[in-house]
Amino acid sequence: MLGLPDHIRAYLFDLDGVLTQTAKVHAAAWKTMFDGFLREEARRTGDDFVPFDPVEDYDRYVDGRPRLDGTRTFLSSRSIELPEGSSADGPGVRSVQGLSASKNDLVLRLIREQGVQPYAGSVEYLHRLRVLGLPRAVVSSSANCRDVLKAAGIEGLFDVVIDGETARRQGLPGKPAPDTYLAAAEALKTAPEHAAVFEDALAGVASGRAGGFGVVVGVNRTGQAQALREHGADLVVDDLSELIEGEPV
Repeated sequence: MLGLPDHIRAYLFDLDGVLTQTAKVHAAAWKTMFDGFLREEARRTGDDFVPFDPVEDYDRYVDGRPRLDGTRTFLSSRSIELPEGSSADGPGVRSVQGLSASKNDLVLRLIREQGVQPYAGSVEYLHRLRVLGLPRAVVSSSANCRDVLKAAGIEGLFDVVIDGETARRQGLPGKPAPDTYLAAAEALKTAPEHAAVFEDALAGVASGRAGGFGVVVGVNRTGQAQALREHGADLVVDDLSELIEGEPV
């Protein structure tokens, strides 16, 4: 059915990089935030400034993870310890929460300035699923998920949205843990083995594999097809349009 095995009955999509062209916006926001922080750290400690790599560091440490987890994971990769802080910490506070707040402010500004563009192949795929009456969910670590869906004009194409706010309310650990995807499958009343996960992030692919989902589709937007397979993707495509080639209109 639409490029996947017949036993797949529900379709679970990551947001950034799978449905919308916002992964590059997030990468730019992470880089701006971390580079500013790392320059200050280099001045403070006398060490060399080593910038955040918007491809290697983004893919390995922050992509697909909840914002706070991404901040912690990258800092750990540089052996930097910061206080956790609190949700009251705003941009500029030297804490995990403060850095994360800075990143969120940056990404929201970029989205306001640049808008949100969906991937045409993904939109077409979603429309095909809706016509067939197949259940669809968005599973995103972002607390801004609903705003992004609305800005992209695709908020009405989903039956269920599991986002960062849902995870916080329900106490669900973020990707690479499978809990948010499992929550989406449950909300769609579908067993994991009958659901497909669509992910461009290595942590997200690992999440789909850990949840025992029927198919994990890796969406290769940044030339990491092999890494997606190594993290658990059953199938790798460059765009979802590949899955509907040859399908009847």
